[in-house]
Amino acid sequence: MQKRRKNHRVLPGFGLSMGLTMAYLGIMVMLPLSALIVKGTRLSPPHFWALVSTERVISSFRLSIVCAGFAALANAILGFLVAWVLARYSFPGKRLADSLVDLPFAMPTAVAGIALTTLYSNNGWLGGLLNKAGVAVAYTPLGIVVALSFVGFPFVVRTVQPVLEDCEREVEEAASSLGARPWNIFTRVIFPKVRPALLTGAALSLARGLGEYGSVVFISGNMSFRTEIAPLIIMTRLEQFDYDGASAIAISFLAISFAFLFSINLFQWVGRRKQEIR
Repeated sequence: MQKRRKNHRVLPGFGLSMGLTMAYLGIMVMLPLSALIVKGTRLSPPHFWALVSTERVISSFRLSIVCAGFAALANAILGFLVAWVLARYSFPGKRLADSLVDLPFAMPTAVAGIALTTLYSNNGWLGGLLNKAGVAVAYTPLGIVVALSFVGFPFVVRTVQPVLEDCEREVEEAASSLGARPWNIFTRVIFPKVRPALLTGAALSLARGLGEYGSVVFISGNMSFRTEIAPLIIMTRLEQFDYDGASAIAISFLAISFAFLFSINLFQWVGRRKQEIR
């Protein structure tokens, strides 16, 4: 009786892989978060609530959430269009356009913030034209949305583009031969396949926008109750050596961000379950 040949895998076995994965996640993710939570638990509930319920902190929370939401929505729409063009069409300079999508990943966020501020200031190339039309971008919430859209744009394109490239053209051609109109083909054949990736990209863009600091700090103007975002107020507390206040605000904002991400993942899971049932 021949001995069974062992399966040789390129990657190590499950035990070693899982151990390395958990060790990495524990050191890089769970340990800093645990330290933050432990720091916050030392505060009494009344003291904790007093630190996070001030009008200035609530205003910064509201501004960060609203601007990140609008930026994620804009990225979902424009990112899908860019991914569609890159996946479905061939044109001169396509490789250059494809590489430019990743520019916000490679560019330091502080450099992006300075560039956007220079471009959209009242004396900038675009800011001057918009200012004549009565639209102010720099040092307004609109400028924050522009900065968050810039840094979160690649997430949508890079999650949607591979799905569009893998969509089978034969299915679309079959639907067209059966008399389906282009809009019906898009809404009933293409978009259901792309929707999970689109939601994932929008969620990543939202998460990046909620915690973004470098690209926003210059274009926002950092005016209290107007353009002061939550990460900025956390940094202000740290510079003032108010570690209790910074920890309390960071924990609260972390809980809000986690709630948003959990809700989006739950929505995706419910959508997949409905598709499986159908």
